[in-house]
Amino acid sequence: MDDNSYVNPLSDRYASPEMLRVFSPQRKFSTWRRLWCALAEAERELGLPIAEEQIAEMRRNVDNIDFDAARAFEKQTRHDVMAHIAAFGTICPTAKPIIHLGATSAFVGDNTDLIQTRDGCRILLGRLTSLIALLKTFALDNADTPTLGFTHFQPAQLTTVGKRACLWIYDLLMDFEELRRFESALKFRGVKGATGTQASFLNLFDGDHKKVRALDKRVAEKMGFDEVFPVTGQTYTRKVDAQIASVLSGLAQSLHKFANDIRLLQHLKEIEEPFEKGQVGSSAMAYKRNPMRSERLTALCRFIISNGLSPAMTAAEQWFERTLDDSANKRLSVPQSFLAADAALIIAANVCDGLAIYPNVIAKHIREELPFMATENIIMEAVKRGGDRQALHERIRVHSMEAGKKVKVDGGENDLLKRIAEDPIFGMTESDLAASLDVARFIGRAPEQVREFMAEYVDPAIEVGMAYGAPERGDLSV
Repeated sequence: MDDNSYVNPLSDRYASPEMLRVFSPQRKFSTWRRLWCALAEAERELGLPIAEEQIAEMRRNVDNIDFDAARAFEKQTRHDVMAHIAAFGTICPTAKPIIHLGATSAFVGDNTDLIQTRDGCRILLGRLTSLIALLKTFALDNADTPTLGFTHFQPAQLTTVGKRACLWIYDLLMDFEELRRFESALKFRGVKGATGTQASFLNLFDGDHKKVRALDKRVAEKMGFDEVFPVTGQTYTRKVDAQIASVLSGLAQSLHKFANDIRLLQHLKEIEEPFEKGQVGSSAMAYKRNPMRSERLTALCRFIISNGLSPAMTAAEQWFERTLDDSANKRLSVPQSFLAADAALIIAANVCDGLAIYPNVIAKHIREELPFMATENIIMEAVKRGGDRQALHERIRVHSMEAGKKVKVDGGENDLLKRIAEDPIFGMTESDLAASLDVARFIGRAPEQVREFMAEYVDPAIEVGMAYGAPERGDLSV
């Protein structure tokens, strides 16, 4: 590596080798060659004078790419497709006359982009399935663990640790469905010609429309697609890039929310992300355990969300059958969104695979706040004993304000229950009041909701997602 040249951190630090291969020059240009092979095969099958020997020569050299030669040709032609046609033709002299026959540059460029998009989606679906499975385990393990709920980041009714995890999972299930829908519906550009009219292919087949339609379908099938776009200009509609960017932005929003929650919980010392034995939290403050994984996750997600705007602007800016102002932008925005999403899912899985939960701290926070939350139950019990609801409400309001002052101003313990026990209007002892603080009375159906959610929604999604395989875990060493 040349240390005097910029290196993209997505490839140098964050994304997996698996996703990097999808968008690598080798994969890109070998896919161009596989497309030229598929085109020649289909043209031969439909009657054009192309020899089997020519196709076999091309097949033998699909991965045999001389990048230096291609760069030299591009310097002359200022055209990347023509440069790679020349480089391919040099090592396939027999096939050279029929390479790219009838096609335009978008035949290899656009179809390869769609193949890379499809393959990238499949990697992400595998990663997303693994992440949801990890969170499922965490949620079930903690389905019955009470914890403070927060609204406005202020203590609210109790929930459970597992129920909170279900909120993260449900967002991710929505992303899973959107990504799966997009991947399953993705079409192939096929063979459409210079402006989408297929005029060159109609000429090759002497005006035989059926053969041109068959050619379109056959090439798509050879490249693993069931459907082609019914109409295109020179390119497939750039709304496709905008759509996948939006789906990846949605995934990033979910992961960002999850990471922010972990960061807040780590501040509360209730739950922490993994912290390795030799890990350094701060160069100055040796005691610190910073949530650096979750912070990195939010940083990458922010990039994905902001990056989603470029393909939308590109789709809006295309003129008529195509303009070239899409090219430089999509070379950056689409692959980098995939690489960043890949990295984000790797980090999220790493965090979920080693979450440390501290039940004693969680219980301490509950004890500090539960007396305030129990006031409604206390009022109801005192009314049953003959008390006046309005008078009781006013007395408990006064006691709550005083207890809150002692905690926030004086730094003391919450003595609300002691105050209520000493007030004869309630007619309740401290043991009576203690019974009202059973946390099981404050978590509602949270444990049941966790288990129902897993059985009805999460398990079926994981079963579907297993078809995408288990992707490489990725490296978090840097």
